[in-house]
Amino acid sequence: MVWWADGVQRWSVVVPAKRLVTAKTRLTAVTDELPAGHAELVLALLGDTVAAALQSPVVGLVLVVTDEPRAAALVTGLGAETVGDRPDSGLNAALTHGAEEVRRRVAGPVAALSSDLPALRPAELTAALTAAAAVPRALVADAAGTGTTLLAVRDGALAPRFGTGSAAAHVAGGAVPLNGDWPGLRQDVDTPGDLHAACWLGVGPRTTGFLEDISWPPG
Repeated sequence: MVWWADGVQRWSVVVPAKRLVTAKTRLTAVTDELPAGHAELVLALLGDTVAAALQSPVVGLVLVVTDEPRAAALVTGLGAETVGDRPDSGLNAALTHGAEEVRRRVAGPVAALSSDLPALRPAELTAALTAAAAVPRALVADAAGTGTTLLAVRDGALAPRFGTGSAAAHVAGGAVPLNGDWPGLRQDVDTPGDLHAACWLGVGPRTTGFLEDISWPPG
């Protein structure tokens, strides 16, 4: 493990960000009367996620893997770093590439974090990563219990297995499920229903501002 001068273990967090034209297609119903707004919604979700991660005191680096110029500009403005998605072979390849790039830049534990967690609180991520430091590999399942929103690896390769049934796949790969009360960390947003659920928890300022601008939900 790597400990900084203040005695706190710092994690590097890798966040994937697709090109805007292919990201979050199931959310197009939210902006169906404002097609250009879909990209703004995706960026808002990403921005709130990255901002929360950067505010965690146990996070030393946030690296966003993306070939999307607008996403790169957004997250670097927040204080994250970026690397291109050179494999361009899907989510797991992007995360593996990002983790390898982290290893070239800094030693220490690495975590993969979903890019669509607008209700994430820094304290939730801090608690989850602190718990993850006690085991070699750990995961936080999504609200449905089948997906993964955080994969944290203290030592060794990231070896992500995101996709359908990723929680079980990561457990099969040796990851220990973490069971803290972290609703914002678990509530990823793939559908309008997920977005409603995140709003009930309280989303970050970028998502809040965007949804207020388009008066969503209607009525």
